[in-house]
Amino acid sequence: MFNEENTVEQMVLDTLCGGVNPNMVAEELVSYGGEIKGWRFVAAEDLPRQHSDVLVESMVRDALIRLNPEIKAQPDRADEVLYRLRTIPLSVQSEGLVRANELFAEWLRGEKSMPFGERGEHTPVHLIDFENLSNNDYMVTNQWVYPVKEGGRRFDIVMLANGIPLVIGEAKTPVRPAVTWVDGASDIHNGYEQSVPQMFVPNVFSFATEGKCYRYGSVRMPINMWGPWHDPANKEEGTFADVKRSVRNMLRPEIVLDILQNFTVFATDKKHRRIKIICRYQQYEAANLIVDRVVNGFPKKGLIWHFQGSGKSLLMVFASQKLRVHPQLKNPTVIIVVDRIDLDTQITATFNAADVPNMLGVSTRKELQNLL
Repeated sequence: MFNEENTVEQMVLDTLCGGVNPNMVAEELVSYGGEIKGWRFVAAEDLPRQHSDVLVESMVRDALIRLNPEIKAQPDRADEVLYRLRTIPLSVQSEGLVRANELFAEWLRGEKSMPFGERGEHTPVHLIDFENLSNNDYMVTNQWVYPVKEGGRRFDIVMLANGIPLVIGEAKTPVRPAVTWVDGASDIHNGYEQSVPQMFVPNVFSFATEGKCYRYGSVRMPINMWGPWHDPANKEEGTFADVKRSVRNMLRPEIVLDILQNFTVFATDKKHRRIKIICRYQQYEAANLIVDRVVNGFPKKGLIWHFQGSGKSLLMVFASQKLRVHPQLKNPTVIIVVDRIDLDTQITATFNAADVPNMLGVSTRKELQNLL
């Protein structure tokens, strides 16, 4: 019998656990802190967790001690952080899923601190090592049940870093023409996110596939906005091989963590609702090309061609964010120049909606001279 578990789901697991992408060159590996560990498979029933746990707390505790010298000196401090982390999924009903996801993202990015210094001063708490990715533990499992063993929701694929579920995948059967990736995305968007939103509080993104097309989206993103992740050199889709290529290209540990750290924004829409925005593949590729060019110092100019509606304004947000936090650039000033007044209004509105800090709009040359 062919079904989603022994075909599509198994193909995704096999692809994920195949190790680091062999196409990565030595320079890339060095920029990520040396050799990167790949995903290792652990059966769900072998994980040290209760079915009601969102986090694998023993693994989170180990990471807190490993990555934080102040916690390593007093390991009991890890329990204080775990207590804070547990409260966020519990607050999802009152805060809403997007807001709870935003609060957890602040912890994941290392933006939260605790009074663990020698004199009680606040020091940042690291759940994930973004500077040396080999310090993290990457694990993938399947048939994860939450919140109870009998009658609980069953997730096809769950990908964890340091015991924290960052990516959830839904696989569908490849042999029924009436079933597509949309059914998997609907299970996540209309089912799991509604009935067990706690599982999506740490979520970076989710994906769905039936073995023909691969699509991904963030929490509460409408299904019609879920997008593909193409290889720039090959945008074909419709076969197992095409899905495997998308899985291999997007679901690498360094890509998932890069999206978490640099390619995710929380914005306010026109109806004053909090929304989560993550990059499209073309925005990810273009922003990283811009950053690489600035870091390398050459060539000095270039051109990116994008069509209308492809997300050029958000591309500028993502590129600006990554430039600002890049350790080699030491908090640079980023100047964005537009050639039409209506574009100035549009891009300023995009940056404001995304709550980009320390942004200044300039309307005259004299004002720009004074600021510089």
